[in-house]
Amino acid sequence: MKQMIIAMAVFLFLSLNLVNAITIQEINEAKTIIDLKADCKSLSNPQLEILGEYYMEQMHPGESHELMHKMMGLKEGSKAEEQFHINMARTIYCGKSGGMMCSGGMMGVGGINMMGGSFGGCSWWLLSIIELLFWIALVLLIIWLYKKIAGQKTDAGSALEILKKRLAKGEITKKEFEERKKDFR
Repeated sequence: MKQMIIAMAVFLFLSLNLVNAITIQEINEAKTIIDLKADCKSLSNPQLEILGEYYMEQMHPGESHELMHKMMGLKEGSKAEEQFHINMARTIYCGKSGGMMCSGGMMGVGGINMMGGSFGGCSWWLLSIIELLFWIALVLLIIWLYKKIAGQKTDAGSALEILKKRLAKGEITKKEFEERKKDFR
């Protein structure tokens, strides 16, 4: 049972990196733009979107990239998602503020966020904290399940040991021992 829990945990963590919101071709295109140190003024919105998608993938790889989109209310292929990535690229690659920095935080100076709309406060931090809490809860759940399953085996073992001792002391008969032993299986 212990091996099964460990195998499930390893599979879960490995499978998270198999899902990607960005293709290899887009990653290569973004890396080419970055390597060429292309001027921001010469980049088109589709190129900026690919850069933003690339940066998002670097910050939240695999499935967590898509989960972040869902938590922010972004649908795959929507104009809002496209604008989000464009604004992210303008902020990170071009160094322009206004897309990701909020008043005192990370999402939108003057109430404008990466999606181009109004955002009260710094929800980026909140989303990161929620994601962190999710992973902590998942790890704690796996640990709790492991201890519960491992504890059951130890309890059964110690109960059987007690039963054997009672038989050895003559407190119970061989027949009573065999009947009670069946309860532990």
